[in-house]
Amino acid sequence: MREHDIIVIAASAGGVEALMRLCGGLPADLPAAVFVVQHVSPASPSAMPQLLGRSGPLPACHPADGEVFRRGQIYVAPPDRHLLVTPDRVLLRRGPQENRTRPAADPLFRSAAVHHGPSVIGLVLTGLLDDGTAGLIAVKRCGGISLVQDPDDALWPDMPRNALLRDSVDQRASLAELPALLARLAREPAGPVLSVPDDVVLEARIAEQESTVSQGTTVGTPSRLSCPQCGGVLNEIEEPKSVRFRCQTGHAYGPESLAAAQVDGLEHALAAAVRTHRERVVLFRRMADAARARGMKSAAARWESKATEAEDSAALIGGAIFALKEATEPEPGG
Repeated sequence: MREHDIIVIAASAGGVEALMRLCGGLPADLPAAVFVVQHVSPASPSAMPQLLGRSGPLPACHPADGEVFRRGQIYVAPPDRHLLVTPDRVLLRRGPQENRTRPAADPLFRSAAVHHGPSVIGLVLTGLLDDGTAGLIAVKRCGGISLVQDPDDALWPDMPRNALLRDSVDQRASLAELPALLARLAREPAGPVLSVPDDVVLEARIAEQESTVSQGTTVGTPSRLSCPQCGGVLNEIEEPKSVRFRCQTGHAYGPESLAAAQVDGLEHALAAAVRTHRERVVLFRRMADAARARGMKSAAARWESKATEAEDSAALIGGAIFALKEATEPEPGG
């Protein structure tokens, strides 16, 4: 009987230290392949394989697309690529962002669930917002085990806390307890193979195909919301304890990630408005100077009035941006 030989792990803010501690505690004879998504900047090189490889006995690498994976190895998602799992190989795909990031946890977890079902252990560590929640739900629906770092133990508790709120997580544990727990579960026999739900298969294919979603193959029902990234209609996907969203292009969001993306869009729009008003101040003052040079006092006064109005508008919108940042700024451990 097959064991739990596929371990998928996700982390974001605070994740580098957490992953180093976790991998440092894993045994050298771990009978499982480990796949890791750590949210990283798409434009910067990642030293995660070196850090994780030096932290413990298991070797770590950025895999090549199509590489055959094996037990006792840690595979780390490279920047700007989704890390996906097939029956025996690793895929790297530059598909649509999920939860505003690539690599993202949900595509990895979902691909593992589709191809390995009850043999999968999914683990969500420290991080902001809700990436990993939908992935853990897929793991559970396909017969696997879902774990989270105890939010009280996490530097940034959002990711494990949202998973607990929206999924029937099998177990929570502190970072100190997780290596032994994973080692024990990896040696236990997996449960029976379940039928993989059609919607989980479809969403896994979206990440694998790197293409837009064609008509007739979408999941969920159209909502009255638009995608913050492409402007398309978002479909609402209902799950027993969760609602999430995906557009025709393939961008996907949990509710926390969607709210954060909307705030980003609003902030960008307000910043553009401030910039435009400041440019208007420069224009109006230039026109006022030109009018005064021609002895046109009334015209100069009108331009000065417009410049003052533009200055006031820029200050008002700038205050709104500051208030928006204050209202949405996360607090570690809170």
